[in-house]
Amino acid sequence: MKGLVLLGVLFIVTSLRAADLPTRDPPTHADASYGSHARNVLDFWRAEGNDPRPLLVFIHGGGWTGGDKLQEGNPQRHWLAKGVSYAAINYRLTTEAPLPAPVHDAARAIQFLRTKANEWNIDTKRICLTGGSAGACTAMWLLCHDDLADPKSMDPVLRESTRVAGAAVFRGQTSIDPRQIEPWLGPNVLQHRMIAMAVGERTIDNALKNYAVHRNAYVEFSPFNHVSRDDPPLFMSCDADLTVPARHASHGIHHPVFGVKLKEKSDSVGMECHLLVGKGTTYKSEKYADAVAFLEAVLRVP
Repeated sequence: MKGLVLLGVLFIVTSLRAADLPTRDPPTHADASYGSHARNVLDFWRAEGNDPRPLLVFIHGGGWTGGDKLQEGNPQRHWLAKGVSYAAINYRLTTEAPLPAPVHDAARAIQFLRTKANEWNIDTKRICLTGGSAGACTAMWLLCHDDLADPKSMDPVLRESTRVAGAAVFRGQTSIDPRQIEPWLGPNVLQHRMIAMAVGERTIDNALKNYAVHRNAYVEFSPFNHVSRDDPPLFMSCDADLTVPARHASHGIHHPVFGVKLKEKSDSVGMECHLLVGKGTTYKSEKYADAVAFLEAVLRVP
């Protein structure tokens, strides 16, 4: 279960100042700016090696309303020891900029990292994503969405691809559409502020009242709606129980049914998707013991 434990560590996010966090290894490049906003920054740890190195990118959770790239401990150490570079990104929060801001920021961060391929020794064909909760939702959206590259853009960053080689995520939302997820999980899932604030509403009552206004955003930024046969492989983990309806907002927004629904759809279209629920007694991958094994295979770690 080392993969589930590792992703559990990745899922722990904090808004504490760096001085309040346990000592961590300094990044090779700290707070590198990938955009114009103050939160458009990332940390990058460069792995040793002469050949271009694969890259794992961490996208923090927090319902798109909080959280930070600063993580407890040093989760990048495992990957650096394997010759895999590591990045952790910040992005705009929906408390000040609703969708598409947090998701498109993450896409731009991937594009920015590709512009640094030569300078930072990145193998652009071996980039994977990881993260928990809203970070997982963003990662899955990027994994399944068509490439956002704009070859004609005046901005060289936006000319780069947003496609990645794979993703391993923890407790992620595969849909944020209230009309879709309430039948899946019951009304408590809508009480989490992520759902209303994603579209700039302060309450779920207002979000539902104005659903027609927000429907396109809810549909567009639900990874479930972008699943197709040609998508890269995905590994999903969740340690919550499968009780339905959800008991409360936190249980609902991190419910394993999100993964079950995406797994069912991916299987129906032929996309490679692995699901681990709890200790694998209900859902497990026949190919990979855990998320670490999956990522090491996709990143082609020796």
